[in-house]
Amino acid sequence: MDSTNSLRATDILPEDLAGALLVGRVWSKSADGPCPVLVRGDRVLDLSSISATVSSLLERGDLAGKLKSAHDLPDLGSVDDFLSGQAGTLLAPIDLQAIKAAGVTFADSMLERVIEEQAKGDASRALDIRKRLAPVLGDSLRGVVAGSEQAASVKALLQDMNLWSQYLEVGIGPDAEIFTKSQPMSAVGCGSKVGIHPISEWNNPEPEVVLVLRSSGEIIGATLGNDVNLRDVEGRSALLLGKAKDNNASCAIGPFIRLFDGTFTLEKLGKVRVVLSVEGQDGFRMTGESPMEAISRQPADLARQLLNRNHQYPDGAVLFLGTMFAPVKDRRGAGRGFTHEIGDRVEIATPLLGRLVNWVDRSDACPEWTFGVGALMKNLAKRGLM
Repeated sequence: MDSTNSLRATDILPEDLAGALLVGRVWSKSADGPCPVLVRGDRVLDLSSISATVSSLLERGDLAGKLKSAHDLPDLGSVDDFLSGQAGTLLAPIDLQAIKAAGVTFADSMLERVIEEQAKGDASRALDIRKRLAPVLGDSLRGVVAGSEQAASVKALLQDMNLWSQYLEVGIGPDAEIFTKSQPMSAVGCGSKVGIHPISEWNNPEPEVVLVLRSSGEIIGATLGNDVNLRDVEGRSALLLGKAKDNNASCAIGPFIRLFDGTFTLEKLGKVRVVLSVEGQDGFRMTGESPMEAISRQPADLARQLLNRNHQYPDGAVLFLGTMFAPVKDRRGAGRGFTHEIGDRVEIATPLLGRLVNWVDRSDACPEWTFGVGALMKNLAKRGLM
């Protein structure tokens, strides 16, 4: 299987690196623990003296200005040093934040969720159902603004055709689907393995833009994520969402958080195009590209539905904005669609955020998640950071 040794800083950093304000998290060999970091050029600078956790770092006022003017930060090594393992390891760029996700926010993925529901998790039935539903649902859903009068009219039409679905209810209805993707501290970073539960025979990556929010609800930046999904498990029953979504190494985030500043804004984020690439050891290759502008709910609206007077997250939160497409390219035979194989290399990329790269394995073969909140507190106390 490939490894992070094949990755270089130029592979994963934003194209406009000189103007990008990047923060993240690494396991540093020299510090013997996790460190919040600032990436300046290709250097990884330790922010532990400012804040011991990324969560507390992101709560600081005027963070962008303070980081731009920060000097004399300890240099932990280059990004390449961490990708090679020489200086340590890249971690997911968050720690104590809640990890949440919005579902069914793009027209194509809405259609695929309805297909999963109709197929009852059987990939062999998906092609026939897609041929029957796509001409009707695909045309009906594109361009519909969730919660609008037009959406209500589309709902009435599809109900008359007996095509309404629980997925369409959250896709174009007034209330978004927002669920817990994974637990704080459990996400893996760029270069790590991502896990597929061994019971699954129909699964896929979900390339997504991920918002980063303070506890106040303010959106302060963004990164990339892979909301690894088991289509056959969720297709059997929506009540199996937790089993389909939250497994060992099933959530990848990174490579770094890009903070909003004068050059990078929420408006610019709304215009990015996200590219997915999957390369298998069997020679299989699949690529796809989708625009954020096709989203049916604005990111700010999703953030308000996540964090408000009824839902608080005192350590902040990250929010996956929903997958832009569900891969359907046949892999194991005609009409069977896409599913992962062990060893797949998955890339999720956009120029302003960089590239998130992971390799696929079974969730029970990926390294176990053992470093949780308790271990973090003990490590920080040992290092005199608490």
